[in-house]
Amino acid sequence: MASLKDLRTRIRSVQSTRKITSAMKLVAASRLKRAQDAAEASRPYAERMERMLGSLAQSMAGLPTAPALLAGTGKTDTHLLIIATSDRGLAGGFNATILREARRLIRALQGEGKTVKVMAVGRKGRDAMRREFPKLLIDSVTDVGRRGVHFSEAKSISAAVLSRFEAGEFDVATIIFAKFKSAISQIVTVQQLIPFGAPAAAEKTDEAASAIYEFEPSEEEILTELLPNNVGVQIFTALLENAASEHGARMTAMDNATRNAGDMIKGLTLVYNRTRQATITKELIEIISGAEAL
Repeated sequence: MASLKDLRTRIRSVQSTRKITSAMKLVAASRLKRAQDAAEASRPYAERMERMLGSLAQSMAGLPTAPALLAGTGKTDTHLLIIATSDRGLAGGFNATILREARRLIRALQGEGKTVKVMAVGRKGRDAMRREFPKLLIDSVTDVGRRGVHFSEAKSISAAVLSRFEAGEFDVATIIFAKFKSAISQIVTVQQLIPFGAPAAAEKTDEAASAIYEFEPSEEEILTELLPNNVGVQIFTALLENAASEHGARMTAMDNATRNAGDMIKGLTLVYNRTRQATITKELIEIISGAEAL
């Protein structure tokens, strides 16, 4: 049985841990609101841009003059996976679920005989890929969104992706991230960036199907200009969604940790009081026994 001193030390230790997790929960909650607002504000623009490009792409599908970002390379032998995670842990299952989906997709593509290359965005994803798939990791980016996600960071990542595509290093590019739904729910999302594919929502939208556009300049010139920008916009949106998901997951994880610490303190306090009572009772018995012996 632990001594009273050991129990007091353990209780103080758990109380200190509870203070830390409670403070981290408050910090995550304050950051979550800003990140959530930014993610929700970016969705209409990104979705509208995809629908508009989807409408343009339908008129260009199959034409020899279609841009490479729309038509692709004509094959799907090499895939680039952009795995977006966080730089820090203590966020519950946020990173684990993204990495689980990344592993599943890597093994599925390799099972089909495809070549897989990985670009990791975030220290947790980079470290995991270095341990499990070191030969697949070709690039990594860390400290993204350290002081809030900015479009310049997404533009830098998209420039690196587009440069590799133009160099013929891959045929298909896909980003894996967590889409924010609520503080306790994040949806792991796999989105193809290159070649551009019209989203399902756009295909079902009567407005997109029935709209008539007059182009100035031509469709080819517009797509050539907008498709690279769309890659940056979609990466930016994914990073914003990831940031909101990370803060939501961390807030929930720290809230659970604070509650568990409180329950542990109650249990340890109960054991401490029982042990103290048993010690006092034992001492009284010894005193009474000594008095009777005299």
